[in-house]
Amino acid sequence: MALQLKVPSIVCDGCAETITKAVKSVDADAQVDVDVSAKTVKVAGAQSEESIKQAITATGHTVE
Repeated sequence: MALQLKVPSIVCDGCAETITKAVKSVDADAQVDVDVSAKTVKVAGAQSEESIKQAITATGHTVE
């Protein structure tokens, strides 16, 4: 399953790294692509959209 999420709170590569680690904590095999300038996160993995959103929001980021 591939999904694209808008995460307006992304401001730097550190944010991207934090989000990537959070997603991989719930789905170790997920392909994660964070675009800092577009403020988007693309995830291709087995977990539900809700699980991915919860992992990202747990890091303090906002998902739209």
